[in-house]
Amino acid sequence: MESHVPDADVWTTADGEDVVCLRRWKGTWAKDDPHANFKSDVVGYGLLDPLHTVRGMSRNLGIPTGAVVRYVLARWASGGSGGLLEIGPVMIHRLWEPVARAESACTDEERLAAYHQLRQMLSWLKLPLDDPEIYPPQAEDRAPEAPAAD
Repeated sequence: MESHVPDADVWTTADGEDVVCLRRWKGTWAKDDPHANFKSDVVGYGLLDPLHTVRGMSRNLGIPTGAVVRYVLARWASGGSGGLLEIGPVMIHRLWEPVARAESACTDEERLAAYHQLRQMLSWLKLPLDDPEIYPPQAEDRAPEAPAAD
């Protein structure tokens, strides 16, 4: 059972605006915590001062600091759904299938095979980014041909 952390770091002003305290966190977690990587990132990135960058952006762009922070948080928080929209649900299922198969087999050999399959799938998806000339121009990209002389 997970325990909920009280949200004393967020409050609402009289005019309805949210205020957030940017707090460093030095928590601990169990070795088998499924969120250990994320928690480790929270501790590591907590050593940095994001406001140094945000204040510079605010000053250089003429946008209030709070508006830049809200944009950064919203952009990051919605990144997963944005990625899903870019890749598409069909491809997500196709990419997940080797992982699910490897995890159900629960062997290092199957996990390595899944890695190789995913690498191949991703290299195929990445091919047009690495070599834009790979596909011939489409009809709308070609200049109209002059009619043949009689």
